[in-house]
Amino acid sequence: MSEWTGAGSRPDEAAGRVIPFPSRAEPPQVAFQRDELRVIFNLYGRQVAGGEWRDYALDFRRDKAVFSIYRRASEMPLYRIEKDPKLARRQGAYAVIAASGQVLKRGTDLARVLAVLEPGPRAV
Repeated sequence: MSEWTGAGSRPDEAAGRVIPFPSRAEPPQVAFQRDELRVIFNLYGRQVAGGEWRDYALDFRRDKAVFSIYRRASEMPLYRIEKDPKLARRQGAYAVIAASGQVLKRGTDLARVLAVLEPGPRAV
């Protein structure tokens, strides 16, 4: 082993070893919590019982979690319920987005945001 001279190199570099710098930990994956899923599935169950919706998909990404709602499995989603923690302080972490891409409602309270998807009263 060579002796370290202190002339701009570290002892480990002189020995031919590479010391990796500590890397930043990757941010955790965004997901819906149990109580959030309960609120979403309550609405979903009522709409399935009414024959409006038939299928759903969950997508968990690094930056957001998405619950997509379908009328048929082979279609584009009718609605997307998104949770984006980066928007929590500005516009609210939750959003309901239509198939056209239009944001129907955004806010901090999931139940209030999902109220836009509740069916209105029907005439009998």
